[in-house]
Amino acid sequence: MRRQQIQPYLLVLGIALALSSCFNEPNYSNTPEIEFKGISRYTIAAGKGVGQSKRDSIVITIGFKDGDGDLGNSLPPSKADSTLYASNGGWGNYQIKTFRYINKQYVELPLSVNTTLIFPDLAKDKPKGAIEGTLDFNQVYQYGTTYRLYPTKFQIRIRDRALQQSNVIETDTVTLPFQQ
Repeated sequence: MRRQQIQPYLLVLGIALALSSCFNEPNYSNTPEIEFKGISRYTIAAGKGVGQSKRDSIVITIGFKDGDGDLGNSLPPSKADSTLYASNGGWGNYQIKTFRYINKQYVELPLSVNTTLIFPDLAKDKPKGAIEGTLDFNQVYQYGTTYRLYPTKFQIRIRDRALQQSNVIETDTVTLPFQQ
């Protein structure tokens, strides 16, 4: 009886075809979609020297999905991209609004540090297609010599390079120091 031998290249080809048929690219909208994943606050002890007072660092984590993968921008953004953002709402590709709880209501507190936020190209050097993942945003709040703690929450949205805006999400509330 003659024993048949499977050629190695046929075996590799068969496995590759079987694995590739198991993956279906997600069918996400080309308009970005985000969801709130979490917010963490870390107190950083005071150090020595100027600017080393006690401070709180927050990290906001959001999940994202985008059908054509055009999220993010090269850093620093080109003059043309900066002009495009400025002429379309005055914010970059990441918008965060800060709300403090004052007199039994949340009041928006415009912070200059949040004016034009840009996150890097999330699919750089990759073919156009659906992407998903998480973005972490970090910000520091100084205690200083006179401060007050306020319950604080944030509203966030992103937009892609075609200026399509995501939904707006809201974070949980954290207590943060603000200068008086």
